[in-house]
Amino acid sequence: MVIEKVFGYFSRDMAIDLGTANTLVYVKGEGVVLNEPSVVALSEISGKKQVLAVGDEAKRMLGKTPGKIRAIRPLKDGVIADFEVAEQMIKHFIRKIHNRKSFSNPQVIVCVPSGATNVERRAIRESADAAGARRVYLIEEPVAAAIGAGLPVGDATGSMIVDIGGGTTEVAILSLGGVVLSTSVKSAGDKFDESIMEYMRMYHKLAVGEATAERMKKEIGSACPPEDGNGETMYVKGRDLVNGLPKEIAINQRQIADALAEPVAQIIDTIKKALEQTPAELAADIVERGIMLTGGGSLLGNLDAVLRRATSLPVSIAEDPLLCVVIGTGKALEEKAKLSELFYTE
Repeated sequence: MVIEKVFGYFSRDMAIDLGTANTLVYVKGEGVVLNEPSVVALSEISGKKQVLAVGDEAKRMLGKTPGKIRAIRPLKDGVIADFEVAEQMIKHFIRKIHNRKSFSNPQVIVCVPSGATNVERRAIRESADAAGARRVYLIEEPVAAAIGAGLPVGDATGSMIVDIGGGTTEVAILSLGGVVLSTSVKSAGDKFDESIMEYMRMYHKLAVGEATAERMKKEIGSACPPEDGNGETMYVKGRDLVNGLPKEIAINQRQIADALAEPVAQIIDTIKKALEQTPAELAADIVERGIMLTGGGSLLGNLDAVLRRATSLPVSIAEDPLLCVVIGTGKALEEKAKLSELFYTE
């Protein structure tokens, strides 16, 4: 026990929300210490990959790199798509937290999508192992999000969580510390951006990049059109697909709502299907308690109102939706003995 405490002190045990869009790290006893994009910039020399930048610096390179440099996202839909690059990214973040000093290997808890396969779970575990973790635990993302949102996941009552991340939207019904049922859809923050980019190409013949689409989503994005008029307007720059020249046009909130109609409808459909499969007793609890939204995608304008109308249930957004998953994973780390039944340790 004393040895464990000593190792824990020097290793700075951590909880990691390894997200498609952002990676967040919680250090035991300190809280959230890192929040950076899940992006790695690589150069390839003589067939060997070399990491040039990770996180914020690498994201600034997206869409702007010369031929020999690639800025890539090693995660897709919440799971590892490029094992080697993900390992380098995790290792970089762990070393950054430890200020590049020597350290005892930390214990690490990583959250994973509830629908992740055994192969995908193993890939996440092996990446953290190779990055220097002493022992790796996995916790399901909806459970972590619910803990972070303050839901009574250990009680014998039903709680419904909808976690809208970068790659996937996770919908889960929780009770007695476990997931009663869960489902997911690949319609979330990245899909919102892709839909905006596609809309701009189709209806305005303008090519815009990921960063521009993301800015449009955050500034004037809405899950439904304004009740009166066209709502707010912003100016967007891109490449004219007709003549190939740079161009600037005005885009309004109604147009962005049209662009986002399909991915929003997919999220609504996924929630309804989950509710249809919910056991009657738990459904009664959800009628009373409602739906809790977490994740960055829950901040899309008017999304809570749209879901409220579609389901006729109370819908609320967590106090800090962007940090819910990492805070919940961090709480599981702080109270590991008490919440150990929530972990995958195989």
